[in-house]
Amino acid sequence: MALINTTGVKMENTLSFTDSHCHLDFDNFNADLPSLLNQCYQAKIRNIVIPSIGPKNWQKVLTLTKTHSNEKLSLHACLGIHPWFLNDLTEHSLSDLAHLVKNNIDDIVAIGEAGIDGVIDKEQNNLALQIQVFEHQIDLAKSFSLPIIVHHRRTHQDITRILREKKTPQGGIIHAFSGSYQQACQYIDLGFKLGIGGTITYPRAEKTIKAVKRLPITSLVLETDAPSMPLYGFQGEDNSPLQLINVFQALVKIRNESTEVLAHALQENITAILPKLSS
Repeated sequence: MALINTTGVKMENTLSFTDSHCHLDFDNFNADLPSLLNQCYQAKIRNIVIPSIGPKNWQKVLTLTKTHSNEKLSLHACLGIHPWFLNDLTEHSLSDLAHLVKNNIDDIVAIGEAGIDGVIDKEQNNLALQIQVFEHQIDLAKSFSLPIIVHHRRTHQDITRILREKKTPQGGIIHAFSGSYQQACQYIDLGFKLGIGGTITYPRAEKTIKAVKRLPITSLVLETDAPSMPLYGFQGEDNSPLQLINVFQALVKIRNESTEVLAHALQENITAILPKLSS
């Protein structure tokens, strides 16, 4: 018997999905997390990757993944420092991060969320600090042979330059990709997968939709960025990991592959770039 999601498109029972970027530790999900996770399982979501944003939530992310994972649905932690929250750092934050990663290496799947944000730079004039913290996290990822989850906004040139100079053998995921085909190819050539989320549900995102249609199937992974990045038609509402299925169906409409082929490829892609998900 096939499942039918909210879009009315049939999905076979054998399919499964991974949300490669969901801030499940945020207070937005505190009310009834067990119920939400059960709904995710019913929706065929089998893995949720939870990036951290800074020292204030490192321990919460670790605890959440340890206490709420089970044989039905696995939660996976990432540790990192988001460029939006650099004002929260102390002189010990970078060394604290390295220490925490070392002591929890078996429990984390990547470093992140890390990156550079051009909009924040305009507000805070802190590009040099953003680059310093980003490069430190790349070095940390390399030293522990971990992939990295990369935040980018109006910083494509800086990020590709740094990734090219630093070299990241394990690659990672370009979170919330929303660029052109040419930009996507640069990230792919550097060993990264592209996080595809709610952006492709917006009709105005024509450039990104055209890029996603052309890109190799091996380059894509799914994400929601919940509770942020609501899908088209849900503006003003908290996003949810349950929307992952609607992101997938939007991708099905863009791509030429069948539902089954695309779903299986996406799962292969995420376990290839985050190999600890399959262990």
